[in-house]
Amino acid sequence: MSRLLVRPRAPDAEGRMIDITPQSAGWAYVGFEVRRLAPGRRVEFVQPGRELCVMVLTGRADVGADGHEFAALGGRQSVFDDSAPGAVYVPAGLPCTVIALDECEIAICSAPAGGAGEVRSIPSDRMSVEVRGKGTNQRRVRNILPETELAESLLITEVITPGGHWSSYPPHRHDEDAGDAMTMLEETYYHRLDPPQGFAFQRVYTDDRSIDETVHVEDGDVVLVPRGYHPVGAPHGYDLYYLNVMAGPRRQWIFHNDPAHDWLMGR
Repeated sequence: MSRLLVRPRAPDAEGRMIDITPQSAGWAYVGFEVRRLAPGRRVEFVQPGRELCVMVLTGRADVGADGHEFAALGGRQSVFDDSAPGAVYVPAGLPCTVIALDECEIAICSAPAGGAGEVRSIPSDRMSVEVRGKGTNQRRVRNILPETELAESLLITEVITPGGHWSSYPPHRHDEDAGDAMTMLEETYYHRLDPPQGFAFQRVYTDDRSIDETVHVEDGDVVLVPRGYHPVGAPHGYDLYYLNVMAGPRRQWIFHNDPAHDWLMGR
């Protein structure tokens, strides 16, 4: 199996199915967990030196941190619903509690931070939705924690790519800190398929091909993008959702298209 592909496991005692740390990924910034919680299940966690964005992807949950309580966040039956997830930003080092009201799936996104800012729920009207691309390059993007929202390191989006379409395309990279030309951002892709028996493809490659891997992703898989270009293709008949988490030394998303395919921007 590709070293860039992380497959889900059966939930552990804390509900974890995916548990990616900087140590397990071999990088410095992005951490990502997915937990599945039964109704009434309560979990507590804290990550010293790391800010969190706790997302209720499906179902409903109460989320609390540092004396702030946010009731019944979420509510989606599926990540493919045309509605926003629940999301709470938690500054570094603060303990957080999640209580599942329904069977729910939560994501815990993390990155290095110094503890600035305050605990807050991110309302759905702050999560702008945009359509990018055209033709079979069209996809729908929901901005959960973009540059315009306060955070120290994290950048988070959700994307739905219709079956037969491409995404993160033309291929682009953001793996160098090059001023106004590019930023260095590690990235995870958490993939879901509709219907769930489907599959998709993601290629991760560098200019010198020191990384050049094409992986088939199934429902619940995560692809690690430490560097390089990283386009995604969804086969006909299967819509693809992915949750992107990015972080790096500078909180800006400035990317560089693969010169061989940049001509597609004019079509």
